[in-house]
Amino acid sequence: MGRLMGRDFILPDLGEGLTEAEVVAWLVAPGDEVGIDQPVVELESAKSVVQLPTPFAGVVETLGGEVGQVLHAGDVLMTLAPVGAEVASDAAPAVEASTDAAPAPVAAEPGIAVPTEAASEESGAVLIGYGTKATTATKRSAAAPTRFGRRRRGAGTGSGASGGPANASRTATGPAPARLDPARRSPVVSPIVRRIARDHGFDASQLDGSGPDHLVMRRDVEAYVQELEGATTAAPEAMPAAEPTAPMREPAASAAPAPEPAGDRRVPLDRMGRAAAAHFSRSRREIPEATVWMDVDATELLAARRQLQEATGERFGVTAIVARFVVAGLARHPLLNSSFDAEREEIVLHGDVNLGIAAQTPRGLLVPVVHGAGRMSLRELRDAIGSRSEEATSGAFPPSALTGGTFTLNNYGTLGVDGSAAIINVPEAAMLGIGRLVERPWVVDGALAVRTVTELTLSFDHRVCDGAEAAAFLTFVARCIERPVSVLADL
Repeated sequence: MGRLMGRDFILPDLGEGLTEAEVVAWLVAPGDEVGIDQPVVELESAKSVVQLPTPFAGVVETLGGEVGQVLHAGDVLMTLAPVGAEVASDAAPAVEASTDAAPAPVAAEPGIAVPTEAASEESGAVLIGYGTKATTATKRSAAAPTRFGRRRRGAGTGSGASGGPANASRTATGPAPARLDPARRSPVVSPIVRRIARDHGFDASQLDGSGPDHLVMRRDVEAYVQELEGATTAAPEAMPAAEPTAPMREPAASAAPAPEPAGDRRVPLDRMGRAAAAHFSRSRREIPEATVWMDVDATELLAARRQLQEATGERFGVTAIVARFVVAGLARHPLLNSSFDAEREEIVLHGDVNLGIAAQTPRGLLVPVVHGAGRMSLRELRDAIGSRSEEATSGAFPPSALTGGTFTLNNYGTLGVDGSAAIINVPEAAMLGIGRLVERPWVVDGALAVRTVTELTLSFDHRVCDGAEAAAFLTFVARCIERPVSVLADL
C-alpha cells in the first residue's frame, strides 16, 4: 500500500539576502498537528531571531534539521503529512533517503514559490521564498531532538553537516556543470543567482538551467563556478616541468606559518559580522555615492515637540518627527526614494516609502523597515518606529522587517557624533543622517543667540540624481526642522 504524499516546507530568504539560519528551537515535534500560520520553528539568522509560521496545515512528519544546525534557503525545513495520516514512530532518520523509488524533490530557489496542487489549503500570507510542493514523505528517528532541545556539540556550519535531505538532493542528484552559450537566454529569477554569476565574470542566463523551463538555479551557477575554479587549478599542473637552472633550495622556512607578533590575536567574524561585511563591501563597490551636509537650527523643532506633547498628552520622539518630514520630502523628490538597476541601466522609482530606521542593537547595526510609511500619519509612524525599536532590543524581528527598504534614516546623534559619511544601504539610493543636538552660538536676526543645532548629512547614489536634487531634498527637510509649521500643508 503506497504512502500518503506529504508536502515540504521550504526555508525562505530571511531578509536582506540572508540565505542561512541556525535552528534555535523547534516549537513542534513529529506527530503534532499544526494549523495554517502556526509558528513551528525559531531560527537565528545573521541579523535577527525569527519564528517562522507554516503556510499550510498538516501533521508534522519530519524535521529538516537539529537544534544548532545551520540550514540554507531552499532546504527542506519540515515535511507535513495530510491531517489524519499516521506518522510512523519507528521511522528511519530523516537524513537517510527513502527506500521507495520516487523522484527526488527539486530544491526551491530562494525567492521562488514552487507550485502546489493544494493551494486552496495554504496560507494567504506566505512569505517570499516559502516553497510548498508535494513530495514523497521521508521518515525520522523518534530519538532525534525535538522542541527546545540543547545545541549539538560540533554542529556543522551548513545543512550538509548531518546530510539533510535537501543537501543530499544537491550532492547526489545535482546537474552536471553546464557550459556557457552566448546565444542562450535562460530565465534567471533570483537576484542572488545573477550576482554570484556576475561576481565570477559570466552571465547566468547563458547557462542551461536545471529548473522548470530551463530556469537557472543557484546550484547551476555554483557548479559552473566550481568547474571554472577546477580548470584554473588544473592548468598549471598540466604544464611540463621546466629544467632547473640552479640548485633547488629547501622550502622549509616557508612551509611553517609565520608566528603571530606578541600580543596579537585573531577574532573570527560571526554570522552577522560576515553578512554585514559583505553588505558594506557591495555598497562601496557598486554605488558611486556622494555626500552633502548642512547645520540646522533645531530650536523650533524641540519647541513644537513640547507643544505637541502638551496638546495630546502623548510622547513624540525627534526621530519620529524628522521621519515624517523625510516622508514629505520624498514625495517632493521621488528620485531619492528609488533604486538603480545596473543590469538594465534603469532607475526604479518606488511607489511607496518603506522607511529603514538604522538601530544599534546588542546584535550590532540593524536596519528594520517601516513598510508603507508614505501613507502614515505622524502618530502612526511614531508607533511603527516604536514597535521596530522594541523588536531591535531583542533582535526578534518578523522575517519581513529587514527587507524592502527604499530609504534609510539614521539618527547617529544618539552615539554622540555630529556627522558621518554613511554607507548607503544597498539597493537603496540614499540615506539621511541626524547628528547630536547641541547648544551653539547662532546668528538670529543679526544678533548672536544660543540655539540648539544639529547637522544633517545626506549620502546619495550619483547615478540616480545630481547634487542639485539631493540639495533640494536636504534643504526641504532642514526647513521643516527650522520651521515645523511650514510642513503642515504636506501632512
